[in-house]
Amino acid sequence: MQVEQISVFLENKTGRLSEVTGILAEAQINIRALALADTSDFGVLRLIVDNNERAITVLKENGFTVGKTEVVAAQVKDLPGGLHHILEALRAATINVEYMYASLRHTGKDTVMIFRVDNVSSAIDVLKKDGIEVIDGPLLYKM
Repeated sequence: MQVEQISVFLENKTGRLSEVTGILAEAQINIRALALADTSDFGVLRLIVDNNERAITVLKENGFTVGKTEVVAAQVKDLPGGLHHILEALRAATINVEYMYASLRHTGKDTVMIFRVDNVSSAIDVLKKDGIEVIDGPLLYKM
């Protein structure tokens, strides 16, 4: 039920993000979710794509530093308190959310959120026990 995310380290300069998206487009790799964080010198582009191994290969071939991380994808009810419900379940289980971001897709009325937590397997168990739908990698990659 885990999802694999790739992280691409970018110099904070004009065109670097476009280079990444161009490389992925040329390799026919589809982006399913993304987040970009930056400092004055560099950025970290976090991606969930439909073909991780191919994405890592083509990005490394083009000189980018790429890493992999396990994250959790969960459906968040599109109503007031939907996100709070998930965060409360994780807080009650003393699971720390390091960062999160939304997927480009949603399932029906719900939004898919990506969570980086300090204990992926425990987070999945807690969310499932609380009736929150956790989406596994292969399904998310195809959405």
